[in-house]
Amino acid sequence: MVTPKIALAKSIKIKVERGKTYMWCACGLSSTQPFCDGSHTGAGIAPIPYIAEEDKIVGFCGCKHSKLGPICDGSHKQFLEHS
Repeated sequence: MVTPKIALAKSIKIKVERGKTYMWCACGLSSTQPFCDGSHTGAGIAPIPYIAEEDKIVGFCGCKHSKLGPICDGSHKQFLEHS
């Protein structure tokens, strides 16, 4: 299994628009975090689509280890404690 790079050990809050699809960077290599810029090519980890069901602010995962996929679940806290 390929391990993603920790881009940021925190959530990344973004205002999303209802009906719009956002491609969340799952590999951690993108320079446009939390979204994909194509840097994953050859990394073995593909981006994950997030479709906004409503206009709101979403906390996207920055550490790439959330069990909720693109949505932050607080997993980054384990990396803060060990740094």
